[in-house]
Amino acid sequence: MAIAAKTKSSSQKAVDELRELIFSGELPAGSDHLETELAEMLGMSRTPVRDATLILASQGLLEVRPRKGVRILSLSAKDMHEIYEVLTELESLSAARAAEKNYSPEDLAALAKTVTDMDAALAREDRTSWAKADEAFHKELVRLGGNTRTAAIVENFNDQVRRARALTLKIRPMPHQSSKDHGALFDAISRGDAKAAHQIHWDHRDTARKLITGLLEQLGLRHF
Repeated sequence: MAIAAKTKSSSQKAVDELRELIFSGELPAGSDHLETELAEMLGMSRTPVRDATLILASQGLLEVRPRKGVRILSLSAKDMHEIYEVLTELESLSAARAAEKNYSPEDLAALAKTVTDMDAALAREDRTSWAKADEAFHKELVRLGGNTRTAAIVENFNDQVRRARALTLKIRPMPHQSSKDHGALFDAISRGDAKAAHQIHWDHRDTARKLITGLLEQLGLRHF
């Protein structure tokens, strides 16, 4: 059992490290890599790296090519448009469902903390910390919606969105309106207003889609 746990831990570490290398651009879109190369890069054996590549392939971040290693998959502005359409619908549904559950303040404490963290990050003009708190907000929102299948789908797409966000974070306007949207959504969920929660979040995600795809076009990135 201890050996199995250790293997699982090593595989998850490999997933996390490879994901960060992809998001940072150190493993750029379209590049090919052998399993042995990745194992050496991470300082691990090939087994956890092989497990990690299968997980990342299921998340749409790379393609496993038998006997040829892996290829880091690219995304296009059209991909981002489609991904945001899915996220907009699923997260808005989660927002409505969360409002319908009449959660107590204690139940909503984690969501409230992410709102506070975003406001604090904005006050410091710390875009990186704001982005981390924003990701935590969306993850907690979907969890509160109570549908595990929705959560799995959203998590998969969010990994792909992170690449675009990493490219555009430093050139986007400070996200003051986005934080206001999160506060308004929190208030709607707290008072049990499902219709308002759905509409607030739908508008919020649609605005984010237009912003991110517009910035990608501004950067001249057809694929990334």
